[in-house]
Amino acid sequence: MPAVTVENPLTLPRVSAPLGVPARKVRAVTIAPSGFEGEGFPVRRAFAGIDYRYLDPFIMMDQMGEVDYEAGEPKGTPWHPHRGFETVTYIIDGTFVHRDSHGGGGTITNGDTQWMTAGSGLLHIETPPEELVMSGGLFHGLQLWVNLPGKDKMTDPRYQDIRGGSVKLLTSGDGGALVRVIAGELDGHEGPGITHTPITMIHASVNPGAEVTLPWRPDFNALAYGLAGRGFAGAERRPFGMGQSVVFGDGDSLTIRAADGQDSRSANFEVVLLGGLPIREPMAHYGPFVMNSHAELVQAFEDFQAGRLGEVPTGEF
Repeated sequence: MPAVTVENPLTLPRVSAPLGVPARKVRAVTIAPSGFEGEGFPVRRAFAGIDYRYLDPFIMMDQMGEVDYEAGEPKGTPWHPHRGFETVTYIIDGTFVHRDSHGGGGTITNGDTQWMTAGSGLLHIETPPEELVMSGGLFHGLQLWVNLPGKDKMTDPRYQDIRGGSVKLLTSGDGGALVRVIAGELDGHEGPGITHTPITMIHASVNPGAEVTLPWRPDFNALAYGLAGRGFAGAERRPFGMGQSVVFGDGDSLTIRAADGQDSRSANFEVVLLGGLPIREPMAHYGPFVMNSHAELVQAFEDFQAGRLGEVPTGEF
């Protein structure tokens, strides 16, 4: 799991929650069911079964893989439309190619993120590069859907190519955790992702037996998802691990601790941490469209069928 790392975390800025602030307790731990997406690549549905009031402004998140493909096996998605939200694709291992009808696109690999604001609508495709299809190899990543408030749902589409080397790297007070801020802000440190809806997205690697307590905006919700390994959430140390989501309650800080022993594939406990300012608007979600009302969903489908969301571009990637 390469992502982005450093040899000595103690050279990085250190972050920790102030003493005495209210700690967030764990509301629930859920297990992500497995399924298939696109042309048939395996995913875990990270937020399945979680009440939307604890997710808002996040809509869904899929853990893609981890899978070690044989030659000829790598798969992606065909061309498809989106309107009304943002997709965030974070690649940990492997390579993905994105292209859309609004001119956005690029290739992302270990530790890179592509942030697509669908807004008023576009068509896009995500696929492994030809060389990965031919050779096979390891593939592992996440795709997160972030809602847009009603005032921004018809904004112009936008594509952000966030290189892994541009994320903000921090560490815990004792250097036992590497904290990658992909988007949003943590204790005054800003990640590179530009968001319409205020959120924070973090990938933390916690050494075996280490603990990290982070300050967290009290008006944000708080979620954690285990990418690899096992550990504990909250000061009460609720167990969770790979393929499990944690919903935190209210408070000003959250704690993650890694188990003393990790599995042989991952030396550390790998966790994604998410927080966002709830939009608290009606949500109408069907397939690739996320709007505020049924009438807006109907309009989105009509616009797609009429070709108003764009055309599939010609030419090579």
